[in-house]
Amino acid sequence: MTNIDARLAELGISLPEAAAPIASYVPTVEHGGLLHISGQLPFRDGQVMTGRLETDDDVEFGAHAARQCGIMLLAQIKHALGSLDRVERIIKLGAFVASAPDFTAQPRVANGASELMAEVFGEAGRHARSAVGVSALPLGAAVEVDAIVAVRA
Repeated sequence: MTNIDARLAELGISLPEAAAPIASYVPTVEHGGLLHISGQLPFRDGQVMTGRLETDDDVEFGAHAARQCGIMLLAQIKHALGSLDRVERIIKLGAFVASAPDFTAQPRVANGASELMAEVFGEAGRHARSAVGVSALPLGAAVEVDAIVAVRA
């Protein structure tokens, strides 16, 4: 068992199969020591977590959805690299939150994915980030998160 696999087990996280693309793109591109991961959607019990966040009461749901996106990012990274131990650092996450025009807690929602990366990778999981509200996401998802990761050879 690798170090990161052991850490996932310690956290009680089991990775799903990496999701296949739903359109004309690839899930990951590795180039110049970086792995770019396409936006990942949140899944719970095999279903996309859907909805549009409209009140502060929705922040907990949104943060959970962002964490689920983070888990799918980890699955994509492992699928692309063969081992999560090849991750040198999480460089940046981009969080897109389906939300009403007056919802302003997108950063608190994005914390679900950000905190997961820090839990899994420690200091190497701390990253730059953007968190933006959007009117709609693919398949009606509540949140979508993409990533850029520095990779060890």
